[in-house]
Amino acid sequence: MKQRIALVTGGTRGIGEAISKALHNAGYKVAATYASRDDAAKTFTKETGIATYKWDISDFHACEKGVAHVTKDFGGGIDILINNAGITRDAAMHKMAFDAWETVIETNLTSCFNMSRVVIEHMREKKFGRIVNISSVNGQLGQFGQTNYGAAKAGIFGFTKSLAREAAAKGITVNAVSPGYIATEMLQTVREDIIKQIVAGIPVGRLGKPEEVARAVLFLVADEASFITGETLSVNGGQYME
Repeated sequence: MKQRIALVTGGTRGIGEAISKALHNAGYKVAATYASRDDAAKTFTKETGIATYKWDISDFHACEKGVAHVTKDFGGGIDILINNAGITRDAAMHKMAFDAWETVIETNLTSCFNMSRVVIEHMREKKFGRIVNISSVNGQLGQFGQTNYGAAKAGIFGFTKSLAREAAAKGITVNAVSPGYIATEMLQTVREDIIKQIVAGIPVGRLGKPEEVARAVLFLVADEASFITGETLSVNGGQYME
């Protein structure tokens, strides 16, 4: 396991940060990507020892170059890919600009193709691979003002199942983790009264912790999880039950 190389997109903040740390603490070699906040990335690397790399995951060619850089630095291909990075550009449909739609779809969904396409050949050759795509409860429930975000996160479920079928014979599992409302920076801009409304709809009566999502990811990437593929593991406190 110590030789497994894991790459986490959006891996320096929020849920991604927790995933990067959990993998690192479990003995994996971890690389984390980020899109902005160079200062935060440097602090993250200094505090954790986890290498960070900056590129635009919505750009296929940038992903090719970025993964090649990681592969060279780590001395091997990517064995575990966590497609975590995501953004929001919320607005009701009648007010949503095309750019808000396109940017969210490209960053949250197309990036899953970009990154998976770049690493899949190494996984096929090695006959081992773990891909975990981070979706959202709002891709299952839908949410006002998030047609772009909901569409991207719902698309991840179809992407996951289809790729799981393609890759299974090569020892590659592909699964999704669907977090509910997690206490991260993304929620800090939400009004307190709205947070209270959200919590009221969560059976366990609280927001989730990033570490709880990371635990689910750690379970799915383990060698022992080879018989689990094409599945969605929801971490939402009972807010949505399939």
